[in-house]
Amino acid sequence: MSGVQSYRDLIVWQRAMDVAAATYQLTREYPRDELFGLTSQSRRAAVSIPANIAEGYGRASKQAYINFLRIAQGSLKELETHLLLAERVGTAGAGSIQPILEQSEEIGRMLKALIGKLRDHPGR
Repeated sequence: MSGVQSYRDLIVWQRAMDVAAATYQLTREYPRDELFGLTSQSRRAAVSIPANIAEGYGRASKQAYINFLRIAQGSLKELETHLLLAERVGTAGAGSIQPILEQSEEIGRMLKALIGKLRDHPGR
């Protein structure tokens, strides 16, 4: 990962931050009675993605980094599930979640590639 001085230089972290911001924007439209339900859960999952990428980057071992990237993958799938449910029950408007889902797919591929690179190459 030459040229990477910080987790903020990682494109996957930048994209995850975009998804978190988009999730906050989307959930502002959710009904008030969902504040402690799908709104809170979606936001927590979305924030967890870049947070775990950053936390893993700051860990001392490559294995710890990989573990945090895997947690980020899990949070990504959790967010996707919350969004799909929100659309299914009418909390999110039809089609409103699609851009975030598309970004999520890209982030999922990037996380998988980063994990593979870390696992297959010595050093960081």
